[in-house]
Amino acid sequence: MKKKTISLLIALLLLLAAVIPASAITDGEPDGDRHPHVVLLLMDVDYQPTYRCSGTLLSPTVLLTAGHCTSNYPDEPYTGMRIYTESDIDAGDGITNDYSNGTCDLGNCIEAVAWAAHPDYETASFIYHDVGIVILEEPGFLLDEYGVLPELNIIDTLETGKKMGAKFTSVGYGLQASYPDGAPWEIQADRVRMVAYPFLINKTGFVNPFAMLLSNNNSTGGTCFGDSGGPNFLGDSNIVAGVTSFGMNERCAGTGGVYRMDNAEVQEFVCDFAEIGCE
Repeated sequence: MKKKTISLLIALLLLLAAVIPASAITDGEPDGDRHPHVVLLLMDVDYQPTYRCSGTLLSPTVLLTAGHCTSNYPDEPYTGMRIYTESDIDAGDGITNDYSNGTCDLGNCIEAVAWAAHPDYETASFIYHDVGIVILEEPGFLLDEYGVLPELNIIDTLETGKKMGAKFTSVGYGLQASYPDGAPWEIQADRVRMVAYPFLINKTGFVNPFAMLLSNNNSTGGTCFGDSGGPNFLGDSNIVAGVTSFGMNERCAGTGGVYRMDNAEVQEFVCDFAEIGCE
């Protein structure tokens, strides 16, 4: 999730609940090498790293993320985007703070050549079309497995609830802990790929049919700022049921909002912009 969007969206009330773009995995564990197709997305303004999100590689050159990660602010247009592929960015080559030449100079970094949010993203509440695509330059990151889009309307068939609710695998590079009213040192913001295993709470109400709500607590873990755009895999598969989209509070607690990828209109946008085939 992008810091700039918090002040913009904190006034957005749906059923008396504030909805804000989400960012990082909370109460999770380091992912290690389990999901190499999940990467960190860094966005530049004036060639300086400014915002970060997460995303899923659908192919060596196509990254699936959130719409609010790829939609430019009018007063702060992005000058570039790039992905980082290491599971632990801080322990690896890290992120260079000077991109005056606008290019990657590290082995774990791949430049983007194009990006876009859903064409209807700007015309309605962001949760209605919160999906984005980033196209990477050649050569891409070659893997044995990539994320795949889900069967249409599959979320409608899933059970909800703590005991019977469908399980998901949430992955991202966001904050591990957020305390907006606490001391700065209480915030944990390691640039490490983390994983959590929430269950399906709600697929109806104000989120239907665009989003779903997953658990976000000490038991199952959940998502937070910086996890935006990261995948929520169905069970332990590589099926991206939805991308992390929003949270209900600034502490990243209670529930996490996920934009559903099982919608025909959404898949049409992804496949057309990325020029990949859809079944």
